[in-house]
Amino acid sequence: MRFRAGSQASAWRVLSAVAALMFVTAGIAHGQSTLTRHTRMQVISSEAKFVNRLPGTQILRLDIVLPLRDQAGLDSFLKEVYDPTSPIYRHFLTVPEFTQRFGPTLEDYDAVVAFAKANGFRVVGGSRDGMDVQVEGSVTVIEAAFNVAMGVYQHPAEDRTFYAPDREPTALLGFPLWHISGLDNFSIPRPALVHRKSGAKPAATTGSGPSAAFLGSDMRAAYYGGSLTGTGQNIGLFEYAGYDIADLNTYYSNVHQTLTATVTGISTDGTSLSCVSPGCDDTEQILDMTQALGMAPGVTTLYVYVGSTDTAILSSMTTHSPLPAQLSCSWGWSPADPSTDDPYYQKMASQGQNFFVAAGDSSKWTSGNYPYPAEDAYIVSVGGTDLNSASAGGAWASETAWSDSGGGVSPHRITIPSWQQLSGVINSSNGGSTTYRNGPDVAANANFTYYVCADQTTCTANEYGGTSFAAPLWAGYLALVNQQALLNGNAVLGFINPLIYPIGTGPNYNPDFHDITSGSNGYSAVTGYDLVTGWGSPNGSGLLNALAGTASSPNFALSASPASVSVVQGNNGTSTVTATITGGFNSAINLSASGQPTGVTVSFNPSPIPAPGSGTSTMTLAVGSSTTPGTYPITVTGVGGGITQTTTVTLTVTGPSPDFTISASPTAITVHRGSSGSPTITTAANNGFNSAIALSASGVPSRVTVSLSPGSIPAPGSGTSKMTITVNSRARTGTYTITVKGTGGGKSHTTTVTLTIS
Repeated sequence: MRFRAGSQASAWRVLSAVAALMFVTAGIAHGQSTLTRHTRMQVISSEAKFVNRLPGTQILRLDIVLPLRDQAGLDSFLKEVYDPTSPIYRHFLTVPEFTQRFGPTLEDYDAVVAFAKANGFRVVGGSRDGMDVQVEGSVTVIEAAFNVAMGVYQHPAEDRTFYAPDREPTALLGFPLWHISGLDNFSIPRPALVHRKSGAKPAATTGSGPSAAFLGSDMRAAYYGGSLTGTGQNIGLFEYAGYDIADLNTYYSNVHQTLTATVTGISTDGTSLSCVSPGCDDTEQILDMTQALGMAPGVTTLYVYVGSTDTAILSSMTTHSPLPAQLSCSWGWSPADPSTDDPYYQKMASQGQNFFVAAGDSSKWTSGNYPYPAEDAYIVSVGGTDLNSASAGGAWASETAWSDSGGGVSPHRITIPSWQQLSGVINSSNGGSTTYRNGPDVAANANFTYYVCADQTTCTANEYGGTSFAAPLWAGYLALVNQQALLNGNAVLGFINPLIYPIGTGPNYNPDFHDITSGSNGYSAVTGYDLVTGWGSPNGSGLLNALAGTASSPNFALSASPASVSVVQGNNGTSTVTATITGGFNSAINLSASGQPTGVTVSFNPSPIPAPGSGTSTMTLAVGSSTTPGTYPITVTGVGGGITQTTTVTLTVTGPSPDFTISASPTAITVHRGSSGSPTITTAANNGFNSAIALSASGVPSRVTVSLSPGSIPAPGSGTSKMTITVNSRARTGTYTITVKGTGGGKSHTTTVTLTIS
């Protein structure tokens, strides 16, 4: 399995070489260069005419991204974790595990933070787990820190100006940075959403929404039709603008459905979560929600990640807790370097996440029609179709390719991934490339047949279309698949391209996919894989069962963490007992303990673990003061659904450790100026403590002296010391707390004397 991007188109390579020479030269003089390209080809070639310098006082927000620590190791891990014959197949990494193995070191991350602060930036976000440091600074600060000149240029293809650096940034660090997002606004992200043109195909006739338009629930009926709802799963949406929850509520009210999932907005870099018309259009954001939730109405939470740069959003999507296993993006943009986001896409794959991206709505991909990120090798590219259902809210009836669907051969010449090199994928009939990445991978309805509510205005029917609708639909479908996989005792799927291509070339292709063989976007839909619909749309539960695996018998397993607990006599210890269910197990699990010594009581909260039986219970071990020290294996037994399972917690009981106490008598004393007072400090050795105890005093006010006689209590540590407090005649009146500290035998304790000077 290959996960590395290839070379770019010839023109892009020539200009990149010029840019590379520029930043290598700058790097020699001013510091380390970055590992990705930032300069725009249009700036390098002077196609974009220089207008003026960007004002030095203008504040920009940047996202400084650190490189992966071990790219070769990550490539190897990804190959193994998606290889069914590997012992680590689907043993995905947690966020901390990824950082430990492949993320930046703590030293490197701290060095970037220090660099930013030293150069006048304000650090406002980012994390080591997210591999980024978010900063704010003036243009003057940016130019000095990164050795660039920020200019304003006339956009060569749009009626606007943009700002951009004149050369590759460099930084005075001992290592190169990966990327610095936010240095230009040449490419404005746009949703893969289009309004129906005059003369376009007539509206839908079999949807269950107003004017017979399709709802998200209609896509569920057509492409799935089963009982799974996505219970226990979370979905994440990639958005460049916020939303108005009132629009989502209007949709559900108008279609007479109930919204049960929690919708949670997350600002990834300070971008507002609010999007209210006029001035902000939330059409894309709301339709993403209705499509994802229409397919998987029972998910726990729909997370909406909102930001102003791709790296800031992706950083949050790959570090959030809980980590959504299915993600969707319906936006497109043109990066200066198409490898910019690869570390995050690879991180998703290593953590068991799958990223669906809309393939675009401008027909076949061309060099002037940038499909990024839909052309990237590490995401699932989703094309568009024209769907007909059997009836309102009914099953799938027929489907053709949508003429506006994006698809084709990667214009940036990203290397073909290993799964597209399987025999039978690329052939003369589909016209795909055997060298470069082809897209899309899958498809779903994208025609102008949907019901849409947005912008606090009247909802529309059969007016909007786009692969924007198809990508979140697939994210919802994968939530159903992952729900079933977990019920079957299997792991979540992670990145599905290595799974669906063998299905497409295997004997069960037609039972699992709707093979779409008519229609064109410039490439024709053909039997099998094609460059307009990929493998097609999901064929109900066929694809779901093929991906989720076969069901195992209902069962559960118990585990305890920590499995070993050490408790001092007279104290309590705890362990968390976890019940993991498989094969559709659905019963409460009663917990009990045996093997505990005399004087130890064990309790569980909760007990039983309620149905369906998946959950945790806190096991409390109360150890009496007379319990004999020793090590005891305690058996935890769970009983439910006619099944009994056990796990073991090892309890080690210890006696109190050698220690001492320290006290003062009296604890409060009044001394007149020019006089002295003498409390007594007493130490007492306990449980075999045997050491001298050194005494010291702190918190002594000005013009007051304190002496301790003796200054050390000899071993074994029990004794008294006279504390003499002498107050100068010029000392300031008031009440003060003097702390007396005793140190010995590796222990330290304190007592206090309250001094009132009168």
